[in-house]
Amino acid sequence: MSRSIVRQSKFRHVFGQAVKADQGYDDIRVSKVTWDSSFCAVNPKFLAVIVESSGGGAFLVLPLSKTGRVDKNYPLVIGHSGPVLDIDWCPHDDNILASCSEDCTAMVWQIPDHSLTRALSDPVVVLEGHSKRVGIVSWHPTARNILLTAGSDNLIIIWNVGTGEPLLSMDDHPDLIYSVSWNRNGSLFCTTCKDRRLRVCDPRKREVVAERLAPHEGIRPMRAIFTRDGNIFTTGFTRMSQRELGLWDPTNFEEPIALLELDTSNGVLLPYYDADANMVYLCGKGDSSVRYFEITEEPPYVHYLSTFSSKEPQRGMGFMPKRGVDVSKCEIARLYKLHDKKCEPITMTVPRKSDLFQDDLYPDTAGPEPAMEPEEWLDGRDEDPILVSMREGYVPPKSRELKVAKKNVLDSRPTTRRSMSTVDTNSLPLPYFLFGFSFSSCSLSLTYYSSFALISLLCHCLFCLSSSVPLFPPLLVSSLSCLRGFWRRFRI
Repeated sequence: MSRSIVRQSKFRHVFGQAVKADQGYDDIRVSKVTWDSSFCAVNPKFLAVIVESSGGGAFLVLPLSKTGRVDKNYPLVIGHSGPVLDIDWCPHDDNILASCSEDCTAMVWQIPDHSLTRALSDPVVVLEGHSKRVGIVSWHPTARNILLTAGSDNLIIIWNVGTGEPLLSMDDHPDLIYSVSWNRNGSLFCTTCKDRRLRVCDPRKREVVAERLAPHEGIRPMRAIFTRDGNIFTTGFTRMSQRELGLWDPTNFEEPIALLELDTSNGVLLPYYDADANMVYLCGKGDSSVRYFEITEEPPYVHYLSTFSSKEPQRGMGFMPKRGVDVSKCEIARLYKLHDKKCEPITMTVPRKSDLFQDDLYPDTAGPEPAMEPEEWLDGRDEDPILVSMREGYVPPKSRELKVAKKNVLDSRPTTRRSMSTVDTNSLPLPYFLFGFSFSSCSLSLTYYSSFALISLLCHCLFCLSSSVPLFPPLLVSSLSCLRGFWRRFRI
């Protein structure tokens, strides 16, 4: 008699559970902008949510400990003049947040450790380089102060936030960019575009190193993320509008590693990836469920684990970095589900009987220290994230001030021709100096000195002709302007 073989996996029994009502965040006016963004970002210190706001764009930043009902007069971050479309916390500083908006700018903010007492309207730096709305911001995973922005002008710009200057730009996309994802060491990023192509880009070479036409045959938006082993996980739609996921090898785009149809729905599937567990959580806008899968090296390569379901649909989702989970409860992931008027944390837990630290669930994870400086990355260096242990739990460090050292823009401008006011009068012949003085005096008032300007011009011409000295163009221009005023006065 044959026996069915069950696949062995420590994540096979992961289950999701919503927290109690008093541990959520209520009375939040979540943004209603029609943009396929998560509208939420979270780190071990703060929760940030894009909210409705009159007179521009705004988002709400709350300490994680400030649960319960949010006061309707709670201070917001209000620097943008148009609706905010995307936000992203810096992986190397829990107090630094990047935002982008329909006002064609991206901004970087420093959030104080304590709760805001008044509206925050002064960003640390404003990044201006796009000609249309900016829909995506994404921090480099290992290099300090490197930020990527993508706009509706089909342009990708990589910035050095420390100086506020663009480092690189790419214009290889002919249409709207749907998503951008860095690989583990930040040497490449993948994009999905409205032209139905999946691209792998090398930003420092400013070139597309690999691309695939229509990894999903449907015309609706796609999403793509890099996995820790360098493969690309995608979500999209079939020709019959069924939602679909795929796993691809960027070195061989001819055939997918795995391709799996899910269901029929209109919501775009937003993937959230846990590199330590090699798991993907799929959250569809308008769905009331979260599916999660494990990626392995064994067929079928993408294994369905389970589904967390609730009654209310989700407007967006935030994903906590691994260093922010509670290891004492065997929590491996935490998602923050956005409803119309609240944010609800959802914990993903592996059931274990022991209260001891579970080494197999918590390998060393990416820490907050950057592996290199912007100049090193720009010169071609690649480094994996610096890992930290989760055995004692993670304690967020205190706020560190982000210093922006902008270069003097005047130093980079080409040398211009010197005006008459900057000419060294000691190097001019005496007649030039005298006539220059008289002409500059005439330019002060055309009414009183126009006649003197005519006499000075005649004397200057006679001197140059008699002494074979070339005419001095600035003096001629000044005197002719005075002569023009003289003519207008006496003609009337």
